[in-house]
Amino acid sequence: MAFTLLPREELHLGPSHCGAVHKCGPVSNGNRGRRPTLIEPERLKDFGEEELLNGDVKVHETKVMERPEIMLMEPQKTRRVSEFQIVSRPLPQYLHFEDISAAAFRIQSEIQKTPCTYSRLSKQYGMEIYLKKEHLHYTGSVKERGVLYLLTSLTQEQQRNGVIVASDCNFSMAVAHHAVEMKIPVFVIMPSSCSSPRLRIYRDYGAMVISYGSTSQDSQTHARHLAKENGYLYMEEDESAAYLAGLGTVGMEIYEQVPKLDAVIVPAAGQYGLLAATAAAIKHFNSQILVIGIEPEGFPLLLQSLKTDSPVKDMHCNPNKRLYGDLVARSLGVNTFHLAKKLVNKVITVSEEDSLVAMLRFQEFERSTVDTEGAMGLAAILAGQLPELRGKKVAVVVSSANMELEMVRRCVDRALVLDDRVSKFCVQLGEWPGDMAKLLDVLSREDVRLLDVCHRRHSDKSDLFKAKVECVVETRDKAQSIQLRKVLSERYPSLCWLDR
Repeated sequence: MAFTLLPREELHLGPSHCGAVHKCGPVSNGNRGRRPTLIEPERLKDFGEEELLNGDVKVHETKVMERPEIMLMEPQKTRRVSEFQIVSRPLPQYLHFEDISAAAFRIQSEIQKTPCTYSRLSKQYGMEIYLKKEHLHYTGSVKERGVLYLLTSLTQEQQRNGVIVASDCNFSMAVAHHAVEMKIPVFVIMPSSCSSPRLRIYRDYGAMVISYGSTSQDSQTHARHLAKENGYLYMEEDESAAYLAGLGTVGMEIYEQVPKLDAVIVPAAGQYGLLAATAAAIKHFNSQILVIGIEPEGFPLLLQSLKTDSPVKDMHCNPNKRLYGDLVARSLGVNTFHLAKKLVNKVITVSEEDSLVAMLRFQEFERSTVDTEGAMGLAAILAGQLPELRGKKVAVVVSSANMELEMVRRCVDRALVLDDRVSKFCVQLGEWPGDMAKLLDVLSREDVRLLDVCHRRHSDKSDLFKAKVECVVETRDKAQSIQLRKVLSERYPSLCWLDR
């Protein structure tokens, strides 16, 4: 049985030891919040009679409810779930600039302030390009910033117990390095498919490396089991406030290093934390600075999410893991999505070909080897997708440079072909002495470097007296390649130019 009290009135009590006027307030259940009784029990009867004689009786209605609980405090009105109207509440501001500023102060002694230098490519593309070289960190990735601040934010108990990771990515490498530097036990669980050079990197950092399972899913499941059993903290890249705040320090440094900045180009990789956090820092200083996100053309997760106005979980694609690295294992969280939607001015995609050529430009003009993720920002400029930035001052975040040596070599070879500097053609020559020498003489006069030649006799059944010759040549640029093609087509009608 419950009692519902009507709104309380002031009770003017008779003379008391303090002679004060009291107001009835809420009474709490239990002993801790109990208020002293305002009316002595022995005066309750006299009080009622006195008020009755004075004609000032306040009547309180008592309504008996069916519920068996007695509510001493005025209850809140409750309704059934079916009676509620579902209203989407606005998301709170997830990342504040104060968080980024605190992260910058916390990690400044352990993280180097990477240079943001003027690029020699600026004149070629008609804009002032400044490269924020985050690939110069110890582990070759910008994610060191977020990981270090995340580790310093752990409790002492978590740091004593240790951390565990189970994915071969820049995030795991940063965790392995900085956890060892902070004397935090760190365990790395990798599948047997992980290459030996990658495992050696983790061991060189000082982490305990364990091979388990044949797939990444196997190693992650085992890592979670070990974390639960031994009290380790299982770490994976997410959109936590501490991690985003650490990544946001990139934006603070860019604004400080490049005065009168017009735009910032940021690769949209991993959990999109770098893009969202950098935009938060830049927009705090100057909301007029453009923030542009770059994604791979094959799986534009953020672009599709912005079109549908909700985070897309899976693009149902199977990109090359060795080529795209951290770009493959991407997911877009709700918080980073709303930050990007609010703060990022433009999101564009770049093709694999443009990214490879951008990697080549880095090697030639910046004397740096970067991976696909690190080259995407420059690739957008090379592809001519940002004509509105001509004549502007632009900062490009070079986020990482972790790629296996064999893959680097293959990327460079492919980029030279895409840049029209390595070409392949075939011609038919007669089996007469000197025909091969004449072809080589043409190449020599055109100042073309012969990389490979293959002479195949009797390759065409229709003419047994012809030989097929395939040549791979290197030219200075596209103009020389076009000139060579013109000269060969005039001399050899059977010329077959193998385009890319």
